Amino acid sequence: MRSKCCETGCGLRKVQSRYTANSDRGEELEMVNKYKYLGLWVDNKLDCQPHPLFDVVERFENAPECMKYFYKEKVPELGASTSGAARLCQRFVNRYHFATLYDTIHRIAVYSAYQFQPSNGGGRENRWFVEPQLVDRSWQGEMKDGYWLGQDHPGVYLGERQALNEDFTYSGFDRGHLNPNGHHAVPSRNATFTLTNVVPQNPKLNQNAWGNLESQLTELFLEKCPKAYVLVGAIPSADSWIVKNNVKRVNIPDYLWNAYCCVDNNDRPIQSGAARARNTEDNLVEQLSLDELETFLQQFTAQPVGELFYNNCRA
Repeated sequence: MRSKCCETGCGLRKVQSRYTANSDRGEELEMVNKYKYLGLWVDNKLDCQPHPLFDVVERFENAPECMKYFYKEKVPELGASTSGAARLCQRFVNRYHFATLYDTIHRIAVYSAYQFQPSNGGGRENRWFVEPQLVDRSWQGEMKDGYWLGQDHPGVYLGERQALNEDFTYSGFDRGHLNPNGHHAVPSRNATFTLTNVVPQNPKLNQNAWGNLESQLTELFLEKCPKAYVLVGAIPSADSWIVKNNVKRVNIPDYLWNAYCCVDNNDRPIQSGAARARNTEDNLVEQLSLDELETFLQQFTAQPVGELFYNNCRA
């Protein structure tokens, strides 16, 4: 895929010469970081050879279009040191729709981050997408139907670093969205049907109390929030897995959690909140404050959880 920037210049050659001349470092570095994530800045120079667009990025901060899903562009510290973590800018129909910190060892997300959108109906998928660049970084930069990706690459196993649709078949668990499809309009709604955005969720919880929470948040956001930033995550279990052919394939999380920051059109906080639920048939969701959720999450990691949102969504 040849970038239009390589055809038109887009100021890149000028940036390259200025970078070498060590002039306005702040502007240079900002542009260099932008084009690093596009794959156009290689070995400290502009490289206009064809490169894929990257959905798997080293840092969310290197992908400006991905940062808009974090309130005031603050990426949580939570999960940053997770072994095997991959940062996904979830691309569908050639644009980003949300961000996911993905645990490639447990094959579930640490969290997905998104902005709420009123749903316009439609967009429910019968297919499930996977992330090609979790198989090979040189592959296309957009989620793809797992079946057709397998057809395109016969003999290549797609599930070494991510869950596959067949992992959930007859498992007894729902494919539980973290970023819910009902919180988006098409095509972002379609994009939520990627297996990097789902976890094995107890069916009773998914179809009752957790679904009710998502509906309650929809009502709240529509009534009070010009904009709402949301994080939804999962806490992996110590040793509970979906097992296929005697292989531990997908970790079954112990808890699911949700946090939101509701702001006005000037990005000033209006309201915040959080919730957690054990991933069991107990079918109970507990409402929390952001501080309470952060304290709860801290017990599962030796690294500081820190604030989930900028200034903890305080005015």
